[in-house]
Amino acid sequence: MFLRLENMVDAAMEWTLSEDIKTRAGNVRAGQGGEGPPLVLAHGWPWSSYSWHRLIPALAAKNRVYWYDMPGYAASEKRTDHRTSLDVQGKVFAEIMQHWNLNQPTVIAHDFGGATTLRAHLLHGADFQRLILMNVVAMRPWGSAFFDHVGQHIGAFQGLPAHIHAAIVRAYIEGAFTTPIATDDLKALIDPWLTPSGGESFYRQFEQADEIYTAEIEPHYGEVRCSAHILWGEEDPWIPLARGKALHVAMGKKTTFATIPHAGHMPQIETPDAAQKALHPLLQT
Repeated sequence: MFLRLENMVDAAMEWTLSEDIKTRAGNVRAGQGGEGPPLVLAHGWPWSSYSWHRLIPALAAKNRVYWYDMPGYAASEKRTDHRTSLDVQGKVFAEIMQHWNLNQPTVIAHDFGGATTLRAHLLHGADFQRLILMNVVAMRPWGSAFFDHVGQHIGAFQGLPAHIHAAIVRAYIEGAFTTPIATDDLKALIDPWLTPSGGESFYRQFEQADEIYTAEIEPHYGEVRCSAHILWGEEDPWIPLARGKALHVAMGKKTTFATIPHAGHMPQIETPDAAQKALHPLLQT
């Protein structure tokens, strides 16, 4: 039976970052909790593991759930001498799976987490029991006119006054949602990018973004070695529903596809009950 999230919060563990993991791209902050089969949560850009905090209590009721902040993001290390582009993130994901001694976990990936986990699987030998892709970056073209503009003028943006930078971050993040989210959630998503190191890393991600990292693996989507499922917020303003359908075609008939009504780019934080309801049958098979 599907259990509503508000009935799970007191009975299950909550999101926290209690681990440090050394990776090729710097120290990564991570957490885990719950009992059962392993389930790994992979966030995207410009998010963090916090984006899963509303789903973690319910997921941890029947799984050992693992999450982490990608290097260059949120609580993880943001070193100027380490690249944190998608090619690096795929290798780091495979490293972290080895650190946790995970063999064939279930993986739920969102946004850039899609390309990250697909690269880990197709290029770096990471094996999954199942892969659930939610509103992911995986098919070209991706990005936007603003995304490309920032990437070409990093120096100008890195020198912005703090209040203008904060306004840009807020506007950019709010653009992902079609359903208003809690004020505390919005603050928790924005704040990591407002520190000096966070601000520099924010713009570095634009600079390092390159469609070559999805072009490299797109021809191999039909070779995914595990059960795969695609979920898509129907009203995603960043990555249109048509892109999710194209991914479904590329991955082949063995992959399932479903939508989450009334959800934008981040169903897990905009409409968490609907997201959990969509995930529930996929996690039972």
